[in-house]
Amino acid sequence: MNFLCFRVTGGELFEDIVAREYYSEADASHCIHQILDSVHHIHQHDIVHRDLKPENLLLASKCKNAAVKLADFGLAIEVQGDQQAWFGFAGTPGYLSPEVLRKEAYGKPVDIWACGVILYILLVGYPPFWDEDQHKLYQQIKAGAYDFPSPEWDTVTPEAKNLINQMLTINPAKRITAQEALKHPWVCQRSTVASMMHRQETVECLKKFNARRKLKVHFMVTHTHAHSILILHTQRLCFFSLLTGGHPHHHALQDKLAPEIIKITEQLIEAINNGDFEAYVKICDHGLTCFEPEALGNLVEGMDFHRFYFENLLSKNSKPIHTTILNPHVHLIGEEAACIAYIRLTQYVDGQGRPRSSQSEETRVWHRRDSKWQNVHFHCSGAPAAPLQ
Repeated sequence: MNFLCFRVTGGELFEDIVAREYYSEADASHCIHQILDSVHHIHQHDIVHRDLKPENLLLASKCKNAAVKLADFGLAIEVQGDQQAWFGFAGTPGYLSPEVLRKEAYGKPVDIWACGVILYILLVGYPPFWDEDQHKLYQQIKAGAYDFPSPEWDTVTPEAKNLINQMLTINPAKRITAQEALKHPWVCQRSTVASMMHRQETVECLKKFNARRKLKVHFMVTHTHAHSILILHTQRLCFFSLLTGGHPHHHALQDKLAPEIIKITEQLIEAINNGDFEAYVKICDHGLTCFEPEALGNLVEGMDFHRFYFENLLSKNSKPIHTTILNPHVHLIGEEAACIAYIRLTQYVDGQGRPRSSQSEETRVWHRRDSKWQNVHFHCSGAPAAPLQ
């Protein structure tokens, strides 16, 4: 399996919608049709995106009726068919499914839940679940507490609401699949089922919704260093495609750089095991972002979060630790960046002197500056990285 990146120049779908002179329920149907078609494609190849949201829906070009593409597969996972398992807490708060919030086994249905949230926004310009308090937001989602309030929903057809209800079904086993959703009358028979009435109020609400999103993105970009430029550049220019084969130059570069990435990853983990914060800092970018169990579902930036564990746990641990990297897969992002995904198996001795093991699925993004590789992003699903208590 290879990742192939293409340049997409049309910008965000949601920004394009608010610039249109005319936008109807039928247009929303066309949008979700394309999104579902892409989701169905990746699900057929046993890939779960896990982070579907407006920011990751891009247009292939600036031409009218340009195709919608899925972007940013940084949190994507590979599953076995309809496999349900706990792959870790990952995603964006307002688009997380109930099963993820409950830390239950999950799979492809999480993408359909996110599509349901997106469709709701496409129709009225605001999300079905919203609260400034994240705990209250999560409670809403777990309870499936949304409705179709007047007057904005009065002009939406019952078929559209029916599809949303099937997408936002709490029980993932009963949730509609991408393939089934593509056959829903509101999607496949839009010319006769979906309303053609212009939805000006939706456009106005979408403008406000987009402004709030941009404010959050501006805050993140303002407080992030060069590695963010790399990550944002990647997600803006790339969408996912599953292919066999590839360009000979890419294979040669892959063969050359993959061992380097694996080696530097092993060196970083060795620094962690040895409690050597100085060595760890030299390998990591000072603005390193991470998403791991210890952060309780939050994206953490900088070294202070890691310094605490080194100074209060890792450096004081005298018990032996041994880590093995299993099934490492390296994907290049040009010649100066790479992503490595692997299973980290850690053997250690607990407080009672008993041998223990823990396993986690990890992804690291590396960026090369002045011939030196630095870790700019880290994502971990599973057990905490240093279960030494």
